[in-house]
Amino acid sequence: MTARVMLHILVRGRVQGVGYRAFVEREAVRRGIEGWVRNRRDGSVEAVLAGDDAVVAAVIEACRRGPFAARVDALDHRPATEAEFGVRAPGELLSVLPTV
Repeated sequence: MTARVMLHILVRGRVQGVGYRAFVEREAVRRGIEGWVRNRRDGSVEAVLAGDDAVVAAVIEACRRGPFAARVDALDHRPATEAEFGVRAPGELLSVLPTV
């Protein structure tokens, strides 16, 4: 059995207006990852992802590539807190949240 992890990621580059949030949602949901994703006013995208450590790592690797029209310049991650994770909408596996 592998460990459950919860990570906060911040992605910079051309990641808004290119379907990046929908890409993250698809990649995470198809792998059973919980959490949320949203745009930030500074042009970045952030997400909190929780699940099996190997599966979360696979989603992060997919996020490094992004969808066809995206250009990922940097992707940083760190452990997420329960408070950050709790931002997602109740009853949803992965929430697409409003811009902050």
